[in-house]
Amino acid sequence: MGGTYCIGLDYGTQSGRAVLVDMKTGEVAAQAVKPYAHGVMDEYLPDGLTRLPMDWALQHPQDYLEVIEYTIPEVLRKACVSGEEVVGIANDFTASTLLPVKGDGTPLCFLAPYRKNPHAYVKLWKHHAAQREAEEITGLAKARGEDFLSRYGGTISSEWFLPKVWQILREAPEIYREADRILEAGDWVNWMLTGEEKRSSCHALYKAIWSEKDGYPSREFLKQLDPRLENLVEEKLGCQIYPLGGKAGKLTREWAVKTGLKEGTAVGIGVVDAHAGIPGTGITGSGKLLMIMGTSTCHILLGETQEEVPGMCGVAKDGILPGFFAYEAGQACVGDHFDWLVRNCIPEEYGKEARKRGMSLHQLLTEKAAKQEPGESGLLALDWWNGNRTPYVDYGLTGMILGMTLTTKPEEMYRALIEATAYGANHVIETFEKAGVTIKELYACGGIAEKNSMMMQIYADVTGREIRISASDQTPALGAAMFAAVAAGKENGGYDTIFEAARAMGRVKEETYRPIPGNARIYHALYEEYKKLCEYFARENDVMKKLKGWRGEKGCRNS
Repeated sequence: MGGTYCIGLDYGTQSGRAVLVDMKTGEVAAQAVKPYAHGVMDEYLPDGLTRLPMDWALQHPQDYLEVIEYTIPEVLRKACVSGEEVVGIANDFTASTLLPVKGDGTPLCFLAPYRKNPHAYVKLWKHHAAQREAEEITGLAKARGEDFLSRYGGTISSEWFLPKVWQILREAPEIYREADRILEAGDWVNWMLTGEEKRSSCHALYKAIWSEKDGYPSREFLKQLDPRLENLVEEKLGCQIYPLGGKAGKLTREWAVKTGLKEGTAVGIGVVDAHAGIPGTGITGSGKLLMIMGTSTCHILLGETQEEVPGMCGVAKDGILPGFFAYEAGQACVGDHFDWLVRNCIPEEYGKEARKRGMSLHQLLTEKAAKQEPGESGLLALDWWNGNRTPYVDYGLTGMILGMTLTTKPEEMYRALIEATAYGANHVIETFEKAGVTIKELYACGGIAEKNSMMMQIYADVTGREIRISASDQTPALGAAMFAAVAAGKENGGYDTIFEAARAMGRVKEETYRPIPGNARIYHALYEEYKKLCEYFARENDVMKKLKGWRGEKGCRNS
């Protein structure tokens, strides 16, 4: 028998973390978090001078390496565990987060000639500046009758791999030319740890329009998009894709020294962060929708059949667990717009009260908002501060709060935004079920699900369904650790399959959230009005896009 621990590395939008997990029980022995030094770059590059256009969101890959160097030694120290006792490590990563690199894996942004070029950096998932490219890819796919389009709900998102790559080619051909490889950040991290480039099927299936049967979009399709893309796959991507549960390689001596782990430790193929939540919650069957709630929300569901769901982010056989079709949908803005409100719209008197009582502004606003009844504020909001992911796949759409008066209070706005995200989640659920995908149970995980009971009760009331909460406060990281245990294998104290790992290591809390009938009736009426607003602004009136366009033009004139 080998050691008894594995490590899950979880890369989010603002920070990365490591969890050290007992492989037999699923108990987290220790965890450590490292905020990204460069954060999300959506205004300037690190030089503080190079201004970024609207809808850009970049990151610095150095931050990802620093997460490893800090968090892994820290969890070993906290738990008093030797690196010899850790048999596997795997990462989950925000998908659609890609970077151009040289043939040895060096990011172009590390090289002096390219440090002032925004296209040399990581394009984060919420980089939405490739909307034009996404629309043109969708349009050509429809015109050619491409089969792949049905796997993505009929629309290709600006968040995904191909639109972002094409944007690089169009706006910075020199970066495209100098990049020997362009890949997902989760795959790049594994490359750094092992010295081997192995691309994850999970990232490729859902973000790079790849399938095991057909591969990537054809050379003919890519050439028709742009003649310079004809050889994209052969020149920049490669055709070798590796399934979840397999090994990306073994930890190098260099990284063994840096982390305190032993050289040769198994490194598992990377997984999309939200997708890791499925085994992390202990889900091993169909019909159980998991909401992974953070800055955005991903909705993940296992099914028995493949259906076309409008606006879904993808469906793939064996996409997460073998034998099931795994569906992904999502909401582009959840925690992000609560944070926007707190940073921009809260008077100082609230700040003073929060400081006096030793609580955060989010806690104070939640406490005040919890005293309101459904509908009491007279407000109705749209949760589109980052655009809409499902069902419209339109990042030209923007946020809105309707019903504001001179008596509107901050806590009423805060609750309205929470309610909007619940309506958005219900919209996703309805979209699935109308497309013939059965949803039997609702689950939730993530910091919001763990900490905000008021919000989860609102979700139960709006959806009219009981909601179960993951027992772990680091569910995706736990799921990544499970894939690490599978990569290590039973002979080293791990598991032969992800099903075995999930059954042994995943679980939910005993307490659940059940809908309150009186609240549910009021929310049903409000939800119907929400849907009317959605259809009006998404289908009938393009005022949101006009306003965004004028703002962009003014920004260009003033830059």
